[in-house]
Amino acid sequence: MTTSRGLRLAVSVLVTAGAVLLGTAAPAAPPTTPAPTGRPSCDPIDPTACLLPFPNDYFTVPDRSSPTGKRVRFPAAAMPANVQGTPIDPTEWNRQDGFSPGSPILVRVPGLDAAASGIAPVTDIGHSLAPNAPIVLLNTRTGERTPYWAELDAHAAGQPDRQLLIIRPAVALAEGTRYVVGLRGLRDGNGALIPAPKAFTTYLTGAGLKQRDARGPQLRRNVAELSRTGVKRHSLYLAWDFTVASRHGLTGRMLAVRDGAFADLGRAAPPVTVTQVADYSPEQDPLIARQVSGTIGVPSYLTGDGGPGSRLHYGPAGGAGTPPTPNALPTPSGATVAADFVCNIPRSASAARPAHLSLYGHGLLGRPTEINAGNVRTMSNTHNFTFCATSWIGMAAADVPFVANAFTDLSVFPAVADRLQQSFLNFLFLGRAMIHPAGFAAHPAFRDATARPLINRVGGLHYDGNSQGGINGGALTAIAQDWTRSVLGVPAMNYSTLLQRSVDFAPFQTVLDGYYPDKVDQQLVLALLQMLWDRSEANGYAQHMTDRPLPRTPAHQVLMHVAFGDQQVSPAAAEVQARTIGARLHTPALADGWSLDVRPYWGIAPIRRYPYTGSAIVIWNSGAAYAPPPTNLAPAGPEYGDDPHEFPRAQAGAQKQKAVFLLTGEVVDVCARTPCP
Repeated sequence: MTTSRGLRLAVSVLVTAGAVLLGTAAPAAPPTTPAPTGRPSCDPIDPTACLLPFPNDYFTVPDRSSPTGKRVRFPAAAMPANVQGTPIDPTEWNRQDGFSPGSPILVRVPGLDAAASGIAPVTDIGHSLAPNAPIVLLNTRTGERTPYWAELDAHAAGQPDRQLLIIRPAVALAEGTRYVVGLRGLRDGNGALIPAPKAFTTYLTGAGLKQRDARGPQLRRNVAELSRTGVKRHSLYLAWDFTVASRHGLTGRMLAVRDGAFADLGRAAPPVTVTQVADYSPEQDPLIARQVSGTIGVPSYLTGDGGPGSRLHYGPAGGAGTPPTPNALPTPSGATVAADFVCNIPRSASAARPAHLSLYGHGLLGRPTEINAGNVRTMSNTHNFTFCATSWIGMAAADVPFVANAFTDLSVFPAVADRLQQSFLNFLFLGRAMIHPAGFAAHPAFRDATARPLINRVGGLHYDGNSQGGINGGALTAIAQDWTRSVLGVPAMNYSTLLQRSVDFAPFQTVLDGYYPDKVDQQLVLALLQMLWDRSEANGYAQHMTDRPLPRTPAHQVLMHVAFGDQQVSPAAAEVQARTIGARLHTPALADGWSLDVRPYWGIAPIRRYPYTGSAIVIWNSGAAYAPPPTNLAPAGPEYGDDPHEFPRAQAGAQKQKAVFLLTGEVVDVCARTPCP
């Protein structure tokens, strides 16, 4: 999810941090806990773990003040605990008005054989909508079924009592909407039907219940809703429902931060401090003439000094030691963040031909100096772009120790999502400084020797990001007011899907194995983290990334460049994003025989003619990649060939396509109606 140099550094630091942390851990064994079925805080229909099945409206309470009419309510005792017996603090989760629109749907079915049951895998998503599909994911608002793929947790292979079935939506679930999950006709390895759990059948019949319980009527309602779609009651193994968080619940905090900060800024330019100007001779750098570094003054919406571990500031009601109320929105702390920036002015820029302006988003746990990568410098000079970058604080190089430590006690994880939201504001303020007449254009560092500007601020602002810059860049695009076109390189959305499919996650997995060794807990952890990550990555914003824009925000166009066989950012998750934002596909997308899918790129409409004006997804074929594993494993090992993650951005055709798109909004065919390149 980053450039190779940054990746080596991030992984090296993370492995060291993880090794130190693991050295103090208790033995890696699942903590002993009482059977969850005896606790009223647990849903008895899946006794494997208290929070199962997940997500689940069993863990919500009515709340008239929320857009969904619900509020998540996780009991502390129900949360996964680390090996020291400390459960995750549910406070921040309990502010949510629903679950993630991309949540993995988790349940355990003892003895399940996915193939014998005919469950749709990632290679045949279309089968999930077959009339007799064994899993039904029903939108109760529209009465329509939602596509998905499902897989048994490959990390729990050999531990059948801890192996969950993971159902992954193939398109973002509608905000503020209740869904019903129905499982039917499930079979074991011998082809025999697996009987429904006793607790489920007891609730449906009411026989044997010792006291009145609202669970029974709710489950019977779910069964009735499924029956209207042709699912027969007697065929059901299990059914339950959950509600997706509202638009406000997902994006409201960030919009409050954006709107409050820019209202205070008014018509002024953000304060700019230039700390270094480096001029290069052609011999020193044939592509970049000048690099400008400095800081942008941004209002802080974080507590304390805003460093790793800081949280969003909620004013007196949410001060130190006092959790914010569920509907509270962040407020400025009164401090100022000095957001770092670095800009490269290409050698092609001149007063007669000032450079176009684009923000650049760096990769996983990286630095803004990734604009010094050869591919970025080449595009900068070839197509006359000045790229400027700042840190994705929360997931930047300086955050590596904190992020590593967070996987030892995930109660502190909310700080990652909170700081990422501040980083979005930092990017927006940097962008405003780039195009404001009193911003960069007024500073001598961005002018030539005769004081004429080298940057074209009136030509507008754009965004280009890769890897993490593509993932977080999707969310940033959805809230952007100063630009309308973004290129997302090797992107995707939904970290709960991405992490275990990425070779980059191996060091984190090591820490997770040491502190949350139970494989059921690990899947619950990823699902829980996604609920907070939605506030600061594309999964929570994708339904507004292109059309249906957020309030006070223009519509956007997005060009996605995906590397087939990417070993760091799963192409399967990129396809989910493409379906969600309505991106059209360059075809033919792949060389014959490359894909393992029954129908490659199912559900993504092709581009019919060029030039095309709209959002698009283009698959780049490095010629040395192989299809990734069709489950939640990373494509690690020599059998998967070289990692093509950095391939698209280095291609001249890709850079030309990006430049034309950013400047005109048109997607041009640079591959002559053949697979790219």
